[in-house]
Amino acid sequence: MRVGVPKEIKNHEYRVGLTPSSVSELIAAGHEVIVETKAGTGIDFSDEDYVAVGARIAGSAAETFSSADMIVKVKEPQAQEIALLEPRHLLFTYLHLAPDPDQAQGLMKSGATCIAYETVTARDGSLPLLKPMSEVAGRMSVQVGAHYLEKEQGGRGVLLGGVPGVAPAKVAILGGGVSGVNAAQMAVGMRADVTIYDISMTRLAELDMFFSSQIKTAYASKSAIAHAVRNSALVIGAVLVPGAAAPKLVTREMLKTMKRGSVLVDIAIDQGGCFETSHPTTHENPVYEVDGVIHYCVANMPGAVARTSAFALNNATLPFVLKLANQGAEAAMKSDPHLANGLNVSGGKIRHQAVAEALGLPFEAAA
Repeated sequence: MRVGVPKEIKNHEYRVGLTPSSVSELIAAGHEVIVETKAGTGIDFSDEDYVAVGARIAGSAAETFSSADMIVKVKEPQAQEIALLEPRHLLFTYLHLAPDPDQAQGLMKSGATCIAYETVTARDGSLPLLKPMSEVAGRMSVQVGAHYLEKEQGGRGVLLGGVPGVAPAKVAILGGGVSGVNAAQMAVGMRADVTIYDISMTRLAELDMFFSSQIKTAYASKSAIAHAVRNSALVIGAVLVPGAAAPKLVTREMLKTMKRGSVLVDIAIDQGGCFETSHPTTHENPVYEVDGVIHYCVANMPGAVARTSAFALNNATLPFVLKLANQGAEAAMKSDPHLANGLNVSGGKIRHQAVAEALGLPFEAAA
């Protein structure tokens, strides 16, 4: 199969769909790889690095798309990339279609087969291709939250861990999944006062055992969330409903109870965000204020640590890329129902039920 790797064009996105080591694996398996020029420069891989492992360098995105059968990316295709897709193409990347009807319509119109990293499942129901970026985003959320709590950044002037004689800041983490756990690990390491909120008592019990006395846990009722928002310096939204839009857990009214200079970090912004006042931002302009509360809602958080993120993502995606290249999309999905769960769009139809429901579009299962 001919596999194309375009250069990412989303704002301040430096990751790359395939690193040279991943390209080497594909070529060893008998496939051809076409890499757009400068696709890897954001993480210090030159065109020569790709040529050295056997890739062919394309001079433009148009050449990359026209030469390839499968397109492997990181972020959802932008409008000019969607225009390059054809019905023969297999697109393998993050899509996050639930809050993005324009992208969904574009992909449907293209006729391409589009498999989303974020809805591929594992046998235990987890999301193996979302996990590495959730880990990165979770860890980054505390890092950026601590930064924007600094007075110079418009924050309250609070040190997360406090110092002897001064209490640590309260950190509320909404959601005890992969992002939430990684956020908690970082916040605990910074000696903050951490509480994780979740609606699964089983999960809360697991977290209580995992962290022992290092954190507190609480059931995520509306009143508990309202209390958390009112009393926390940093609130991290880390909820996820696979394929669907994130629930709005923090309302504008709750926001008004927060102290001026408090910080919200919305990891769920790719799926529409879990704060009512959230809207996507970029690494170029990452924050804004509502009612004196700083909102960090960057839709590609891991792009800030692009080298770490690209390697972590490739570690997870490469086995699936190889399977798709070796078998073709139809056969690969028939042999692996967990990969088939990644199918979001094909033949002009929405193929994932949660995505269809979120978009208010008809759902039609693949044959």
